[in-house]
Amino acid sequence: MNLRSKKQLAAKTFGVGKSRILFVNERIDEIKDAITKQDMRTLQKDGAIIIKEIKGRSANVNKKNRRHVGKVRRKVNTRKRDYVILTRKLRQFIADKKQKGEMSDEEIKETRKRIRNKIFKSKAHLKENLGGSKNENAKKKKKGK
Repeated sequence: MNLRSKKQLAAKTFGVGKSRILFVNERIDEIKDAITKQDMRTLQKDGAIIIKEIKGRSANVNKKNRRHVGKVRRKVNTRKRDYVILTRKLRQFIADKKQKGEMSDEEIKETRKRIRNKIFKSKAHLKENLGGSKNENAKKKKKGK
């Protein structure tokens, strides 16, 4: 009398584990004949299949999982990391400009000071400012001539 497949079908039908399914011995012939989920439902309503209650210590387990002061994870401050990432990016950009000969040493010194003081929000902001200063320098030279 192997009722493993019937137990599996009943467990799927009722959404419980196989260990919680109990078959009544007097009605095993009816259970053997059951093929569909609907058959299982009717057998359960008639009392041929019994579903055991969940056992365990759920009340105590819930108490354990409460959040205490020591368990609260603090929000990590990423201000320094953001500063370092941006500063390195901007300094690399300026170094490339210097290598190409597009900026003088004095301009680089001044720009590095401004980077250190967090004046630029992004690389695009730095490019915008450098572009503006070039135009101003060009205008000054034209006016001077």
